[in-house]
Amino acid sequence: MSLHVEVYGQGEPLVMLHGWGMHGGMWGRGVAKLAETNSVHVVDLPGHGFNAGKSAGSKEDGQNEKSEEGGGKGTPPESQLPLSLLHSPFSLDAITEALCAEFSDPVKLCGWSLGGQIALHWARREPQKIQRLILVSSTPCFVRQGDWDCAMEAEILAGFAAALTENYAMTLRRFLALQVRGSEGERELLASLRAALFSRGEPDFAALQAGLDILRDSDQRKELAGIEQATLIIAGERDTLTPLAASAYMANKMPNARLAEIKGAAHAPFLSHPEIVVQHIKDFMYG
Repeated sequence: MSLHVEVYGQGEPLVMLHGWGMHGGMWGRGVAKLAETNSVHVVDLPGHGFNAGKSAGSKEDGQNEKSEEGGGKGTPPESQLPLSLLHSPFSLDAITEALCAEFSDPVKLCGWSLGGQIALHWARREPQKIQRLILVSSTPCFVRQGDWDCAMEAEILAGFAAALTENYAMTLRRFLALQVRGSEGERELLASLRAALFSRGEPDFAALQAGLDILRDSDQRKELAGIEQATLIIAGERDTLTPLAASAYMANKMPNARLAEIKGAAHAPFLSHPEIVVQHIKDFMYG
């Protein structure tokens, strides 16, 4: 599986992985600032952005109605629904294998939200490949468990999964609203996210569903102690999707991690507070 990767700047490679339903273009203007000192590799994950339509389970031309941008519902055909993630190109292992094939040399790695889940898995599986790790608005376990309450209720995520089959364009817009809820500049931030959401086309429905399955099923809390790379954990003070407490937990459990709390930020601190986030990343990589 080939990946769409855009490269900016020169220097040591920094790979950036976006969140669920998004694409590499969502990282915003912070990429240009990071490219002043690094070779920044902005990835579209399988089935997202310019990778949509390149993997098994992707949309065929004409199969779907247009998204709400064009007046339709974006409802997937029944044949498009994946029966299992066991051999899916969108599983954690398959995505990690694709990333390993794309980046043969060691890299520094930054993952946001679902991208953070993938980054944790990659860093644990291929420790020699990941020199330093940056987790933005991430968590080792997205769904609430009996011994884990700094997470989303399983019923809420199940509601997103059910709504996805009815109107995935609207479901993605609802998810955007949750990402910026409570953030400074919330209204302007939401408008910019909505404008960028489908700027690279619509994501594959199978990739969206598989991403929700990863968020529902992945629990990497027991793996944290074995991730020995130097790690920067960036968390928004007002994040309701991956609460600050989850980031603090990771910082405490990972042997070489430190936490940077972004005051006034929600789930997308690199968009609401780009200068602060970029400075934290630069200080971490070169401090």
